[in-house]
Amino acid sequence: MSALAARTAPGRYFDSALGTEAIKLLPADYAVSDEPLALVTLLGSCVAACLYDPLLGVGGMNHFMLPDGGNGNRVADGSARYGAHAMELLINDLLKRGARRSRLQAKAFGGGNVLRGMQDPIGSRNARFVLDYLAAERIPLLAQDLGDIHPRKVAFFPQTGRALVRRLPATRQHELVDIERAYRERLSRTPAAGSVELF
Repeated sequence: MSALAARTAPGRYFDSALGTEAIKLLPADYAVSDEPLALVTLLGSCVAACLYDPLLGVGGMNHFMLPDGGNGNRVADGSARYGAHAMELLINDLLKRGARRSRLQAKAFGGGNVLRGMQDPIGSRNARFVLDYLAAERIPLLAQDLGDIHPRKVAFFPQTGRALVRRLPATRQHELVDIERAYRERLSRTPAAGSVELF
């Protein structure tokens, strides 16, 4: 079985804190694997949905920044930067690898309101989206750390479904706010094809 989905972070690294091989996901990335490694991402207002099939030992993570394309359009284009499409890509890749929809289990993280001064902040919208999506698809949500104002670092182990979350200090929050603002500006100017690397 191929270890990774086609639209995934570009490479692996050894995560000394976790003591394992890892793959870092950026906004609009997703990865699926059955290997003993960690999928790692850094979240501000973005959300990472982690899905896995415990019987098959395969799982994956996505990282999306916006729930939809605006104006009520669930999938504005084929980009995984939108939650609706990112979820479909992740689920479809898991199913292609033999996972059963009826066995899928979920964990969800992020959606912090790190960008201040917004009515209906994007973090809250992302968190609502992933909860509503999983409920509509009848995928059980076993764990979550959504909302609040904190950025987070998440590590997900796709073979076992284990997830680790660390809330980051305020010093990292300013860095994430700058990254997310720059990313949102790029979204308004950049065609939907391809992902934008920020780190």
